[in-house]
Amino acid sequence: MLIGGECFIRTAVLLPVCVWIKPILMLRKILVVEDDPDQLEAIRGNLKNAGFAIGTASNGVDALVKTRSVLPDLIVLDLMLPRLNGLDICRTLRENPATASIPVIMLTGMDSYFTRVAGFEAGINVFLTKPYLPEELISKVEELLKHLSTTSRKSDQPKLKPEGSRSYKRSSRNP
Repeated sequence: MLIGGECFIRTAVLLPVCVWIKPILMLRKILVVEDDPDQLEAIRGNLKNAGFAIGTASNGVDALVKTRSVLPDLIVLDLMLPRLNGLDICRTLRENPATASIPVIMLTGMDSYFTRVAGFEAGINVFLTKPYLPEELISKVEELLKHLSTTSRKSDQPKLKPEGSRSYKRSSRNP
């Protein structure tokens, strides 16, 4: 409903769109990439209950397509996936400037030294193994998103010179 140039939704009272949609749009977007439907639903449910907006993909190619179109704030990624594995997905993300800075949590049942090293070499930020504690996953997600928001805020600010450093123009005249 449009009243005075502003859009409203009809509830028990008329609410401006910005009142009810802004909180939805402000949710941090997480893409969960998992091929096991039960695991996918468990991860999705835990993160949704923690207040995140969740998208899902069940194979590697779908994960890349959704990442490029949605640009999630974070990705929870399984290692063993159909069509493209988690390591290849992560390498592909890191090669693209538009997706290179998206934090990635690898959540996998494969727990070996070599798997961890390969994951970090591919560009993951956090390695968690299944079975996992939902609280640990949520904690790692929040930690990465907090770090991401503080680093982006710092890069948005103008660079200031350290206190006490001043630049003086040299006069062409000798004193």
